[in-house]
Amino acid sequence: MPNPTLAVVIPVYNEEGILGRVLQEWLDELRRLKINFRIHAFNDGSKDNTLQVINEYSASNPEIIVHNKTNTGHGNTVLSAYRENCDIEWIFQIDADDEIGPGFFRELWEKRTDYDFLIGCRVNRKIPLNRKFVTYISKLTVGIFYGRGVADLNCPYRLMRSEKFKEIFRSIPDDTFAPNVIISGMAVLRRYRIFELPVSENPIVMRLSSLKRFRLFKAAFRSFFQTLKFRFKTPSS
Repeated sequence: MPNPTLAVVIPVYNEEGILGRVLQEWLDELRRLKINFRIHAFNDGSKDNTLQVINEYSASNPEIIVHNKTNTGHGNTVLSAYRENCDIEWIFQIDADDEIGPGFFRELWEKRTDYDFLIGCRVNRKIPLNRKFVTYISKLTVGIFYGRGVADLNCPYRLMRSEKFKEIFRSIPDDTFAPNVIISGMAVLRRYRIFELPVSENPIVMRLSSLKRFRLFKAAFRSFFQTLKFRFKTPSS
C-alpha cells in the first residue's frame, strides 16, 4: 500500500464492548472519503479482551495497525502515538469510547488545506460539576499563559499538520497528564492557523469517569503545574 496521508491514532484501554463498532464506523467513513489512511490503535495494557478485538479487525483490514504496550496511562499513550506517526502528513486523534462519531470528520478534512490545527468544540456537554471545574482551570491557565484561541482545549477530536507539531510532540515530557491541553496552547502561542468545529457527543454513550473525585482534582492540579512548567521552558516560536 502507498504511504498514507492520514494517521488516525486511538489510545485504547479496556474498551472491548464498544471498540469493534468504533473501528468499523471509522473504516467505513474514511474509505467513503477515499483517504489514504491507517488507523493506529494503541492498546495501553488493557485487562479485558481489547487486544483480541484489535487483532481480529487488523487481520481482515490492512488499514488497522496494532500497537500493544504496557500500561503507562492515557497521556503517555497519546504522546507515543503522536511521536510514532509524525512522519505522516496529517495526524487525527480520537478516543475509543465513541464520544464523538465520524460524522463530523469530513468537514475537518475538507478544510485542512487552509489550516494547521483543526479541532472539535463539544457543545451542550452534560458533565458533572467536578469535571467542569477541571475544564475551567485548564482554560484559565492556557488563556493567561498561552493565549486564547481554542475553546475546547482537551477535545479528543483533533486534526494536526505533523510538520508543525512534531517538535512539540517530542518536547512534551513523557509523564504529562494532559498533553493535548499543552498542544492546544502551543497552537495558539505559535499563531498556527486554527479551525474549530462545533461537535456533539454521542447521546447513547454513557461515560463513567475512571478517576474518583479526589484523584480528579489531584490530576487537575498536576496538569495545571505541568502546563505552566512547559510554557516557561518553551519558546513561542
